[in-house]
This record gives sequence, C-alpha cells and structure tokens, in this order.
Amino acid sequence: MEVVDVAVVGGGPAGALTAMLLAREGREVVLFERAPRWRWRACGVFASPASTTALREVGLSEDVIAAVARPLVGMEVVSARGTRFRLDYGGTGELADSAVGFDRGALDPLLLDLAREAGASVRAGTTASIARLEPDHAIVRAEGAQLGDVRARVLVGADGLRSRIALAAGVERRPALGTRAALTFHLAEAESEVARPEPGLARMHVLRDGYCGLAPVLGGRVNVGIVLGRSWFPRLRRDRGWAVARQILGALPERGASATDVDRPLDWVAGAMPVGHAVSRRAGDSWLLVGDAGGFLDPFTGEGLHRAIVSAQLAAEAVAGLLAGRSSAGLAGYERAMRARFGAKDAVSRLVQGFLGRPALFEYAARRLAARSHVRETMALVIGDLAPAGRALDPRYLAALLGP
Repeated sequence: MEVVDVAVVGGGPAGALTAMLLAREGREVVLFERAPRWRWRACGVFASPASTTALREVGLSEDVIAAVARPLVGMEVVSARGTRFRLDYGGTGELADSAVGFDRGALDPLLLDLAREAGASVRAGTTASIARLEPDHAIVRAEGAQLGDVRARVLVGADGLRSRIALAAGVERRPALGTRAALTFHLAEAESEVARPEPGLARMHVLRDGYCGLAPVLGGRVNVGIVLGRSWFPRLRRDRGWAVARQILGALPERGASATDVDRPLDWVAGAMPVGHAVSRRAGDSWLLVGDAGGFLDPFTGEGLHRAIVSAQLAAEAVAGLLAGRSSAGLAGYERAMRARFGAKDAVSRLVQGFLGRPALFEYAARRLAARSHVRETMALVIGDLAPAGRALDPRYLAALLGP
C-alpha cells in the first residue's frame, strides 16, 4: 500500500490548487482525476473581481492569469419583463480589478500543470473510491490508469456536485433550492447577434423559472450558461438541450434576435443536474471538502470559482498545520474559516434566489435597483465579493431596496 500525506480526489480548480499549495509545503500529495484529459463539461466561467485577487494570493502571476481570463466591466441584469440594471464592480476594465470570464479549457489544465510542477503526483484517468475513513487516516482505492490502494493522513474531496467523499463521510444533504438543471456551451462572439453584448459586459437574463447568463471569454467566444427549474424538465426530456437552449436564446430581447438566427454552438451542450450540493459540515478528523464538494448554492451570483480558490487556500493552511503539529484543533479550523468567510454570502444568495423564485417580487426589486444608484452600487460590491456580504442583509439596506 502506498502511503502519502494527502490524497486529493478531483482535478478541478479547487483540487489542483489544494494539491499545488501542499506540494509547495513539501508534502507528499497524490491527486486523482478520473478524466484522462480535459474536456468541456458543465462548469462556471463568470467570476467576481475577487477571483483574480485570490489567484494572485496563491502565487499565480499576472501573465499566467491573463492567459486564461478576460476582463469584464460588469454585468447587466435583465428581468423577465425587460427591466435592466447594471452591476458595475468599480474596476477600470483591466484584469487587475475587474470581473472576468475564465477560459476553463485553459484554466483547468494550467492549474493541474502547476500542481505537477510543485511536486504533486497527478494521476489522470484514475477513479478513486473510498475504501475506509478512519480518525487518523483514509484509504483510497484507485482504478483505471493506475491501480492500487493509497493510505493518506488527510483525504481532500474536490469531486464537485454529488461528491463521493461527502457521501462516504455521511454529510451529504438535500440542496436548499431543490432540483435544477444547467446547460453550458460557447457561441462565436463575432458571428452571433444574440451572443455579442457590449464589449466586456456580461449579461444575466431572468426567465420564468430560470435564468440565462452570457459572459465573453478569450478566443472570440461567449460562454452561455442556462439554469432551469422543474417546469422546464418535460421540455428538456422531450427536445434535448440544444433545442431548449436555442429557443431561450432566440427569445432574448437583444438586437431583434430570433430562434432562427442563433448559430450552432462551438462545442457540445454540456448538462448537469442537479445544480446544487449541500453538506452538514466540510471537515472531519481525516478528511475535508473543497470547492463545490463543500457546498454549492447559487450560480446566479458567479461565486463558484472564487469559492473554489479560497477554499483551496484555507484547506491547504489547515492540512499543513495539522501535519506539522501546529494546530490543536485539527481540521475543524477549516470548517470555522469557511463559515466565517462565506456564511453571510450564502444568506445573500438564498435571498437572491428567494426573489428569483417570485417573479413579481424580483421585478419590484429590479425596478428599484435600476432607479436607486446607491442601492445598486452596494449590491454590486456584495455580489462581486468586494464588500462584506452582511451589508446586503442590513435592515437599513433592505429598507432602501424595498421601500416605496
């Protein structure tokens, strides 16, 4: 049996960054990624300005970030009735202080390469199952390109929605917002009217029982992400993803676009269901969860990648402290740090989703955000992770938003 300090299951941004940071600390790290090579799948690309700041904090240079991220000046939100308001994040449109659209086909492989360069053993094409979780170690069974059992002092679950590590630890819970489906793909920015927003501006269109986001990314492309509630499920089963996506795009009020002039996607329409993951806790004696595996609530606010980066950083600090004997609290410190960092933002996300689930209420709030610049500016800073999320929960702010 191979014995290592840390085993990471999942090679997305959260898993790759956790492996990279711990390998830099001199720890023996094995990372299991079931896909033999990266391929397009349903994932987020729009990220708040805090995301690039977090990447710099974990050691990525400006040149490296520029190779995978396109700066965005902000996001325009369009209600189902056509009310528009713009969330500007206070940046200049430069990469240093802007929201971004990530090229996941470049970002994810880059982070895995950085983990390898740091000394982590990255085992692509290998599926890891949990053989046993003990108080002082975990045993992982590898199948695929590399076989065998691995004993790790700490197991890091970075395996996303429906995490097998969360299931093995008995902490998986029902998502708070119910079952939703997501579709993602790219359109050519130069050729498709519906895909071409104002340069550097992302858009979010609120639908009945769903929403559709468009974010420019590198390579002359626009990423399309669509999240749909249960009322869409019969249509998805009957017509499949692209037919439904084409209908949604064709109905957007942009330059008179219709369903007949929406181009074919540049890649296949990737789907995911359910969109949402909840856990009762993120850490135990010998394991912890990072990224979406540690809980994912709301793609509307574009915080998934930011949370993946920050959770990797906090997880690496907790694991390094445990292995070096510096922490008497074990991995519980990671749980407390994540709650302190994201507890208020989760409450804001639930509040936003509450409005989205009631079209008349969302329309009411959208009109006030469009008309009240000071209220809109605070919302932009909170959504962009540039101000404490508690500001949006302050009764005075809610009164300013909802009052007549």
